[in-house]
Amino acid sequence: MKVVVIGGTGLIGSKLVAKLGEHGHEAVPAAPNTGVNTLTGEGLAEVLDGAAVVVDVSNSPSFADDAVMEFFRTSTTNLLEYSAKAGVGHYVALSVVGTDQLAEAGYFRAKIEQERLIREADRPYSIVHATQFFEFVRGIADLSTVDGKVLLPPVLFQPMASDDVAAGVGRVAVGEPLNGIREIGGPEQFRLDELVRKALAARNDPREVVTDEKARYSGALIGERTLLPGPDAQLGEITLGTWLAQQK
Repeated sequence: MKVVVIGGTGLIGSKLVAKLGEHGHEAVPAAPNTGVNTLTGEGLAEVLDGAAVVVDVSNSPSFADDAVMEFFRTSTTNLLEYSAKAGVGHYVALSVVGTDQLAEAGYFRAKIEQERLIREADRPYSIVHATQFFEFVRGIADLSTVDGKVLLPPVLFQPMASDDVAAGVGRVAVGEPLNGIREIGGPEQFRLDELVRKALAARNDPREVVTDEKARYSGALIGERTLLPGPDAQLGEITLGTWLAQQK
């Protein structure tokens, strides 16, 4: 089947395009650098022509509160409109485990809005909630750095490799619409502060990770299990140790 991957040249999108192609599907990457712009609508009608599935794994170029809201609201509205006109039968979007509990943070408010638009569009859809990627652990440290120290709460965390994210999204994309949410996560649980400490040490990053019960995650206060998927989540296979070894 023809599957259009919005954000198909990025970290997850490029892996998803490759995995779908390996399984015999016509996977088409769509992004500004391929002539497709979801904010303006440029190229959408052409790329969606004949598609059975559209998968949105795109992300905002800016995480500033107003900019990220504008991105997800405009992009999703355009994608829903153009995919409906093209007769696309399955709309898939990648989101984040715990999104509904993270509304204090502007990024997650934008993801909540994206999911609302999809649910209310009266179209066959699937939303994949993934736990955070190993590749973004350093970014979490950067966002949590104050005066050279990384302040993080000791909450439970179950991150996953981007390869497993792409595989999980791919399985949903070629299946029947869920008209709901599928959660995916990594095979191991950690404490957030401990994981970031280990990951920074593996990169010879000298920053000290300080355990702080009141520290925020992307600007939001979180609970012990906010970042964990539920018991029915599909878990990936790549462990942190395996992933770290692959980076060397």
